Amino acid sequence: MKKASEYRQHAEECRALASKMDSEDQRAQLLQMADQWEKLAADRLALISNHPELAHEGEYEEARSWRATGTRSRPYGRDQ
Repeated sequence: MKKASEYRQHAEECRALASKMDSEDQRAQLLQMADQWEKLAADRLALISNHPELAHEGEYEEARSWRATGTRSRPYGRDQ
């Protein structure tokens, strides 16, 4: 299973690609994909918060920080 930070990286890549698309449909699909990657990242952090034994190196600290602030380290969904 990937780290939450890897899921967020995928979301960033989708948003970067979306910004280069001429087609509104392609842009919308990529932004939806980015939203899903962000949701996976949030789910992963929630899982790690409850089950630290499943964390990859450094991931538990990220999950604790996320839970303490009640926010995600990246905005959820679209940047635009």
